[in-house]
Amino acid sequence: MSTVPGTAPVAARLSFVDRYLAAWILAAMAVGLGLGRLVPGLGDALAKVTVSGVSLPIALGLLVMMYPVLAKVRYDRLDTVTRDRRLLIPSLLLNWVLGPAVMFALAWLFLPDLPAYRTGLIIVGLARCIAMVVIWNDLACGDREAAAVLVALNSVFQVAAFGLLGWFYLSVLPGLLGLEQTTLDVSVWEIARSVLVFLGIPLAAGYLTRRIGERAKGRAWYEGELIPRIGPFALYGLLFTIVVLFALQGDAITSRPLDVARIALPLLVYFALMWAGSMAFGRAVGLDHPRATTLAFTAAGNNFELAIAVCIATFGATSGQALAGVVGPLIEVPVLIGLVHVALAVRRHFPGPAATAAGTAQQKEDATRA
Repeated sequence: MSTVPGTAPVAARLSFVDRYLAAWILAAMAVGLGLGRLVPGLGDALAKVTVSGVSLPIALGLLVMMYPVLAKVRYDRLDTVTRDRRLLIPSLLLNWVLGPAVMFALAWLFLPDLPAYRTGLIIVGLARCIAMVVIWNDLACGDREAAAVLVALNSVFQVAAFGLLGWFYLSVLPGLLGLEQTTLDVSVWEIARSVLVFLGIPLAAGYLTRRIGERAKGRAWYEGELIPRIGPFALYGLLFTIVVLFALQGDAITSRPLDVARIALPLLVYFALMWAGSMAFGRAVGLDHPRATTLAFTAAGNNFELAIAVCIATFGATSGQALAGVVGPLIEVPVLIGLVHVALAVRRHFPGPAATAAGTAQQKEDATRA
């Protein structure tokens, strides 16, 4: 592998855990699928552990996963992100105009004869990512502050626009095109609750941890001592979430492999188009590598927790729509972890800070993230 002068290959700059992260994630998926298939009633038992419709095991895993990453964010730098229109405007357009439209087109193109799966995919496309994207962004050395701002924007738009977009893409647009129409009954409170649990709580915890930690012992101690101690919990939370998620639907996924394959194909095309297109667009408008990476991952990722919850609440836990929602992370997780490595490998093609990645400041930043 070619390298930027003075730098080691990408893999050599990663910690042992991050270097083989894809293997850990695939193992967690296998464990979850195996448990869901081999342990009778496990999926039903996990599905019952809820509070107001929120799965406690999944919520716990996501909170543990997101807290360390959000504790790393330097909140005093957020103003530099909010002033960057080259980042904010493209992000909103990619997430709330292009993303849903691309998923709608792919769902109808690949699944014209399977309305339940098609509807589930469209719902996945409407649920923009506000949770797991912070992990992929951090692993790919994206801009943490930019990620915090973009997921916050996505959360606001999700509460305001999800139901409206669902009505448009499932009922209005198909009607205008002479296609089959579907209705989606989802409350604003249900969406707001998802945003509060999966983003609001870890964001508040991360912010308070930084403020209190820096005031008590200073930034040097906070970033040199505390962050390395809590950092590994992000991976533990990620792996736990994956095991629980796939244990919940392990039987459904493994018993219908051909259906899973039909659903997976448009998802693969979607993730590739959205990530590569967003990354290329970021490069074209002059974003540096960290912010282009953040733009790409926030545009390509989806809020599968919300999509699955909406599909189950509207169509039932055993519906084809719910299966399509579950297949979303089955494909998204390994694909986006692969794109983490691609993002790291293309750093030398970007201007600004990424082009000088061999510098001392960037190496220290990489070491902190690892």
